[in-house]
Amino acid sequence: MSETPRIAVVVVTYNSAGVLAECLRSLAAGARGADLVRVVVADNASRDESVPLAERAGAMVVPLGRNAGYAAGINAGIAALDREGHLDRVDAVAILNPDCRTREGALARLAAALHAAPGRGIAVPRLVSPDGHTHPSLRRAPTVRGALAEAVLGGRLADRVGRLGEVITDPRRYRTPGAAAWATGAALLVSVAAVRDLGPWDESFLLYSEETEFALRAADRGWALWYEPEAVVEHIGGEANVNPVLAALLTTNRVRLFRRRRGPVASFAFYLAVVLGEALRTLAGRRTARASLAALLRPSRRMRVLPQ
Repeated sequence: MSETPRIAVVVVTYNSAGVLAECLRSLAAGARGADLVRVVVADNASRDESVPLAERAGAMVVPLGRNAGYAAGINAGIAALDREGHLDRVDAVAILNPDCRTREGALARLAAALHAAPGRGIAVPRLVSPDGHTHPSLRRAPTVRGALAEAVLGGRLADRVGRLGEVITDPRRYRTPGAAAWATGAALLVSVAAVRDLGPWDESFLLYSEETEFALRAADRGWALWYEPEAVVEHIGGEANVNPVLAALLTTNRVRLFRRRRGPVASFAFYLAVVLGEALRTLAGRRTARASLAALLRPSRRMRVLPQ
């Protein structure tokens, strides 16, 4: 990497006009200390002002022509950078949700974290809400024991009791840099070497678990994911917590990914643990859990394409 890190940015949009302008405006401060070579907006057939807004901001717009999902948008954006010769000119590619705002120097700090030790392929920031609260964005690798603990105890309590849960909730962990199995995919920086080695993101997930698959596949090939708390990105997020359709997609994708990576016995046990958790939360009256449980038990209810 050169003394001043060179970075390209890919932002994936779908009807994102309400948040995209601030995301793009924030990149100047976020890239301070780095050379921001190119910004690409990969658009999933937005029907609002996302595309003209991105064009006015000077971004390269890559239209997908349909709502193909987050991974497809990332792939299209990186492919466009490669076609235009920009991928050969940068050290890393930042991938952002449109509802993210990069704080001062965040991208440069992530680039420095990537460069600090060999084998780091992905760097992730501290994600904060608009009011400054730190999101629990770090994760452990999915396990049957972790899924069962989260089903019975809930994510936060499962993490406190023997660090069993997949979600890392301990506030102390978010004050210290270090490696993690995977992290929320709203904002991350991937070295170009890892981009070249790992190839495309898995588009079959549409939304959710694509970042898990990518990070775990990176680890399989020897690339580490590093968390850097001094790099701060503001993220609104949270739709899957209130939208039953998205919650169901998130839940079924967790099971699909586990099944791909593990044998049939462990996969069935993981499925049962997730079903138990959603059933308990359905009894507690949660609409998102009811939708998730229906999708788990009835394959015909599972989303296979995103709304157009």
